[in-house]
Amino acid sequence: MRSVLRVLGYLGRYPWMAAGTLGCAVCMTLMVAVFPRVSQLIVDEVRAGRSERLGWYAGLGLGAFFVRHLMDGFRILLNNTFEQRVIYDLRSDLYGHIQRLPLRWFDNRTSGDIMTRILEDVGAVERVLIDGVEQGVVALLQVAVVLGLLLNADPGLALVSLLPIPFLAGGALAYTRTAQSRYRARSRASSAMNTLLHDNLAGIRQIKAYVREAEEHGRFNEASDGLRKANLVIMRVWALYSPGMAFFGACGSVLVLAYGGRAVLEGRMSVGDLVGFLLLAGFLYEPIGRLHSLNQIIQAGRAAGERVFEILDEPVESDSRGTAGENAAPLRGDVRYREVCFGYDKSRLVLNRISLHALPGQTVALVGETGAGKTTLVQLLTRFYEYDTGEILLDGQPLREYSRDALRSAVGMVTQESFLFNGTIRQNLLLGRPDAGEADLWAALRAANAERFVSDLEAGLDAVVGERGVKLSVGEKQRISIARALLKDPPVLILDEATASVDNRTEELIQEALERLMANRTCFVIAHRLSTVCKADQILVLERGRIVERGRHWELLELGGLYSGLWKRGGPGVATDLESAAALR
Repeated sequence: MRSVLRVLGYLGRYPWMAAGTLGCAVCMTLMVAVFPRVSQLIVDEVRAGRSERLGWYAGLGLGAFFVRHLMDGFRILLNNTFEQRVIYDLRSDLYGHIQRLPLRWFDNRTSGDIMTRILEDVGAVERVLIDGVEQGVVALLQVAVVLGLLLNADPGLALVSLLPIPFLAGGALAYTRTAQSRYRARSRASSAMNTLLHDNLAGIRQIKAYVREAEEHGRFNEASDGLRKANLVIMRVWALYSPGMAFFGACGSVLVLAYGGRAVLEGRMSVGDLVGFLLLAGFLYEPIGRLHSLNQIIQAGRAAGERVFEILDEPVESDSRGTAGENAAPLRGDVRYREVCFGYDKSRLVLNRISLHALPGQTVALVGETGAGKTTLVQLLTRFYEYDTGEILLDGQPLREYSRDALRSAVGMVTQESFLFNGTIRQNLLLGRPDAGEADLWAALRAANAERFVSDLEAGLDAVVGERGVKLSVGEKQRISIARALLKDPPVLILDEATASVDNRTEELIQEALERLMANRTCFVIAHRLSTVCKADQILVLERGRIVERGRHWELLELGGLYSGLWKRGGPGVATDLESAAALR
């Protein structure tokens, strides 16, 4: 129940709304006592042959119903406003927390599972608040008030009406103790189905290209069937539990009727008293039955709450001291790695004793086979991951002395797969500099060789790019990314395969834009096309997480090592012998 209590802890943010809801609930619950008493009085008046007060009694009962339902309307309105604020806070806290989690956490999670927790699990928690708190408080108040009235009316008959309570409590306890595993299984099945759905929608082009529609449909049906079976397990248990609890409640009404009927025959109770008692007993068992229904909602919310708070309990990125670079002179871009080691897990190092020094304005190229550690090396510079040992310095200050916001504001990135959000070109560009004006946007597009194709679009800057920029070509998306980086104007720039997957003409346009972007910045360039790194100030050759060669292009060719071999295999249209390479000195 810890997760449910944590959810209820959010209610304390709005104490006056909670008090107003409770006040309305108490008022409407007190009105429950009026109609049974009025019924008792009317029956006794009729049996006595008196009619003078019948109208007054009837008006009193009608007034009680009016007040009860009026208070109920106020309670529903106030309670839903209250709980929607609470669920907004919970969803906002969850999303804000997710954004501050380290990338290591996302490496071990699927997008479908995360979305299920934000949407479905928070929705299940919402039902606990709306149905559980709203109706649960009212039901408990009604039980307490009615039980007090029953004991006051006839203690013996009241005890008879309570005989089913142990059976009702035992059934509720048994259901509660076994429910958690069933609802957890349903949550896992829902996450599995949503994960598959998310992946298939993102990869719909690949599915069509490989004619895998039928196979993927089968996989989806299998995941959907898992969710169906998990739901059926819950419903089968509920099919036993709910009617069983209703039966025990009905037994209580029969016992009251039998015992009260005997009391009437023996003259210990009037017919009016019995009618009033029966009505009160009905008001006792009705909220108890409602509590059993709420138990199902609470158990679902309990499992969902555990999954929500599992994320909220994950440690976020720590900012260490985070004071360097704030309110100081602009960064120059002096980057130094000293004996840096890093591994995604402790069993294997991805980077082993990396040392390098990039002076302000220099271009450092990182080359090597796939998996050598090139991308990992630059991701440490942005603190996407924290290095294990060694030290990284930026302008002479340890990297961990910078707040993440200050650090990432100083580093720009253009990657092979340029990610664009499903919005307009303008919105994507403004990520680089939110206060940029119209002239600034067009100047950045012009420098990125993107002005022409954007101006040809009917909506121009307000053209919608689609999910992940699907309405633009690879080269167009890349040039938008370069324009975005130009607007950001960072002192340190990371280019990760920025000219891959495009044709020669588009590569020329991108290369021209990149040269403008790289001017007067410290640049780290990752490239498999070695022709793009010939002019780098220093080239670092990585192999299995180590720097095995370093130097200028012509120096590495003369060395005749790994770089020279890579160049001979893949250096298109550039001098490949030592005599021609000397021209690059």
